[in-house]
Amino acid sequence: MLKLNKIKYSDLNARQKENHNFHKVAAELANYGFNSIWLNDDWMGADFIAYNGDGTTIKIQLKGRLTIDKKYFGAEKNIYVTFCQAGKWYLYPHDEVCEYILSLGRINSTLSWDERGGYSWKSIPPWLITYMQSFCLD
Repeated sequence: MLKLNKIKYSDLNARQKENHNFHKVAAELANYGFNSIWLNDDWMGADFIAYNGDGTTIKIQLKGRLTIDKKYFGAEKNIYVTFCQAGKWYLYPHDEVCEYILSLGRINSTLSWDERGGYSWKSIPPWLITYMQSFCLD
């Protein structure tokens, strides 16, 4: 008889964690009727695509935390970003969230945003929690 042993996420290397996270979020998206396909090479900024029977197709960048980045910005890219926090998956339209955060002036004129072109948070900051709830997959 086959005996399965659960893995410890912390024991995985970076590539294994990315694989693990893809399958976790793909299972979440399946609850919404989406089929997810991993892309071996980023396509227009996406790590994977998800589509469902109504014709909706979304390009998704998988992250370990809430992230905005200038390289994902632009209507032609139309990138969504997903990450997990406290066992909950979030899926958000990058440009919409980026514009909202910039409108609050919280990261403007920072070295990270202005010179490096990106900003991320280890966990959702208190000032953003209410806004981000609408992007939580539950």
